[in-house]
Amino acid sequence: MAGKSDAFETAVNALFFTAVAIADVADDDQSTPATTLTFGLHVGDPGDSGDMATTPATYGSYARQTVSRSGSGFTASGATVSLDADLDFPEASSGSETLTHFSVGTGVGDNMMYSGTITSPIVVVTGVTPRLNSGTILTED
Repeated sequence: MAGKSDAFETAVNALFFTAVAIADVADDDQSTPATTLTFGLHVGDPGDSGDMATTPATYGSYARQTVSRSGSGFTASGATVSLDADLDFPEASSGSETLTHFSVGTGVGDNMMYSGTITSPIVVVTGVTPRLNSGTILTED
């Protein structure tokens, strides 16, 4: 099967992450569009068949975080999308684990749309605030 053009990859990513319509193809939901996307952290790869509850972080006080679904939250270019700002998760109040992956979903249940590898795994112990740095990249398959 042939691949997507760079322009279409950018358009697909812009639709999902920044709510920009693809001319003559797809519009953002007009009645109740998602205004944020939810990020989760994982101690293993949730995989293509997993969801946001697959190998999740479990340290004390862990909670998924949201990012504005807009051009102020993400930058889409070609097959990649990057965070526009650091994304901090709650400080660990207990537990010890190594975070290796992150996921992105709509915030509805455990529905996962994308996942990626954390470039430098985050070792979490009490007092550590896990962070996905500005520029963290997701790549379209």
